[in-house]
Amino acid sequence: MRRLIPFLALCCTFSAMAQSKLSKDVEAVADKVVEWRRYFHQHPELSNREFKTAEKIAEHLKSLGMEVQTGIAKTGVVGILKGNKPGKVVALRADIDGLPVVERNDLPFKSEAKGTFRGKEVGVMHACGHDTHIAILMGTAEVLSKNKDKIRGTVKFIFQPAEEGAPPGEEGGAKVMVEEGVLENPKVDAIFGLHINSATPVGTIGYKPGGAMAAVNSFEIHVKGKQSHGSQPWSGVDPILISAKIIDGLQTIISREANLTNEAAVITIGKITAGVRSNIIPESAEMIGTLRTLDNDMRSMIQRRMKEMVEGLAKTYGGSAEIVFDPGYPITYNDPDLVSQMLPSLQKVAGNDNVFLRKATTGAEDFSFFQEKVPGFYFFLGGMTPGNTTPFPHHTPDFFIDDSGLTLGVHAFTEMTLDYLNKK
Repeated sequence: MRRLIPFLALCCTFSAMAQSKLSKDVEAVADKVVEWRRYFHQHPELSNREFKTAEKIAEHLKSLGMEVQTGIAKTGVVGILKGNKPGKVVALRADIDGLPVVERNDLPFKSEAKGTFRGKEVGVMHACGHDTHIAILMGTAEVLSKNKDKIRGTVKFIFQPAEEGAPPGEEGGAKVMVEEGVLENPKVDAIFGLHINSATPVGTIGYKPGGAMAAVNSFEIHVKGKQSHGSQPWSGVDPILISAKIIDGLQTIISREANLTNEAAVITIGKITAGVRSNIIPESAEMIGTLRTLDNDMRSMIQRRMKEMVEGLAKTYGGSAEIVFDPGYPITYNDPDLVSQMLPSLQKVAGNDNVFLRKATTGAEDFSFFQEKVPGFYFFLGGMTPGNTTPFPHHTPDFFIDDSGLTLGVHAFTEMTLDYLNKK
């Protein structure tokens, strides 16, 4: 036993030295990460149009000596880093697309970018923090490339386009990346992802085993009436009135039919289009919206009732209507065993008091398509300036992220990767 104690002490010393070097490497890349984040924030691109974003990512990964694949799912980029020892394969993912939002923040790196969305010119903004995700993963790639001697296995860096959804008539995002084989050659054993959060303080990490984010289905409702003069509504069938009844009726599915003690569910109508002028009752109206669910049985029930209600209400008021759902995203499901295995890694870098269990959210993520194929862990990184009591929500013109929290994201990804690959 006396001989063993010096040996253990020596191992602890080497471990502490390795940890110290890793922390120094993370700190060394911190300024670059902020610089990259601000560049991407100032130059956002919409889903499936992230051409310049992809070029900059690929250029960085190639500079690190990685094998780099481009053009995956149209604009996706993958870097492959092989460690000095054989072992498992872990994937790290960042989404790279912006949103059709005009930024209102007064920042030196404010976005003035323009794009085309649904046939209209729109402002473009990283209003969900994907700019931070890109920068964090680029920083992680640089740190891990300097520590190949510590990697037992292979790391895949997946930069994914179109998380916010491909434009109408196109495919994109995680589903297409999976179909094109991003989790193969070499075959991925586990995947990690993160999302910055504007309402969680910098320096904290939130997680949830099991269902962490909702399944999502976008839908379109097409209402048909009968056109008439606005002064004689009795001579026609008003599709706008029918639309109003449908909107009101759909909410009763949530408030009176869905068992919300089981899981949350949300129906939102985001857009309604009808008519051309004040004195014409139009022939038709169109609505688009989103359904969010955290339980597959509830999802099926709500979709069935929405169809019945849309068709029934339209018929009641003399018209007709149909609802069409897109395939959507599955529930973002964190593998409980993987979460349990990796939780100590998060606590190591953030501190036990700064890592907390959170409730599920009705937001959605196509990271779920990766999790359908391999065990995955998706967690949330604090991005709110400490002391701020009025953070702006994601997907809004005033959305703001304090980039002082990005270093923790790099450290978390790095620590999780090495701990997972080196665990025997």
